[in-house]
Amino acid sequence: MREGVTVQTLREFCQRFVEAEAGRSGNGGWWKAPLLATGPIDGRFGALRRIAADDHFHPKDLLPTARSVVVFFIPFREGLARENSEGDRPCRSWGFAYVQTNELIGRLSSGLSDLFRERGFASALTPATHNFDEERLMARWSHKHLGYLVGLGRFGVHSMLITPSGCCGRLGSLVTEAELGDRPLVEADEACLLRAGEECGQCMGACPVDALGENGFDRRRCWQRLKENRNTLDYFRDLPESTHVCGKCVALMPCSFRNPLTTSLGRRSRKLVPSR
Repeated sequence: MREGVTVQTLREFCQRFVEAEAGRSGNGGWWKAPLLATGPIDGRFGALRRIAADDHFHPKDLLPTARSVVVFFIPFREGLARENSEGDRPCRSWGFAYVQTNELIGRLSSGLSDLFRERGFASALTPATHNFDEERLMARWSHKHLGYLVGLGRFGVHSMLITPSGCCGRLGSLVTEAELGDRPLVEADEACLLRAGEECGQCMGACPVDALGENGFDRRRCWQRLKENRNTLDYFRDLPESTHVCGKCVALMPCSFRNPLTTSLGRRSRKLVPSR
């Protein structure tokens, strides 16, 4: 017999999991309290092949019986962003945190999957990163776009998802048979100052290779920089080959650790396709 699962149960599970992970790490952990949002698998996800990639998986491609999408965000601590804001190359800690956070996301996703299974619900998930075509630089499962569609956050000019706890952190997601309903955390149209018509654009100025602009994001230029960082920085030599990081556009920005715009829950958004 299936036992119900609530969104509050999932949020509390994530918080305990991240806290325990921080306790096991020698530095007290890189992370703050995680966020989690859910959405029913409905017509909104039909937009994924238009707004993300033309071969993006539909949630039911992962699990035909799935009824809900779950997306979580693990914010980094301010000290890590402050260290990474110096210079035009990522610091050693940023790369190390990237590796540890990928591992954390994998374990947390598996933990959530186990929780669902114990309650009688199947689930399915994909890796936290590197599930994309390196020629087109497009993911077939975009945690960011899924997070947008379930209301975890809104896209900024830097193409990162701005949540109530900012954009400086990492995302994970999974699908499940459990019916969790719509539990968004952001319902306003925008969370980016510049996209809302206010003065900012700091992320564009922080990009060391000028890959960001108001009207687009040069994926190729960004990707080349990420690979260059991994291949040329001596203090990344002992990190996995997949440690492709920079993070300058999310380090100490107005949106790094909060939504810089006042979000009114009364302003329900029906604009489910981000401008690109």
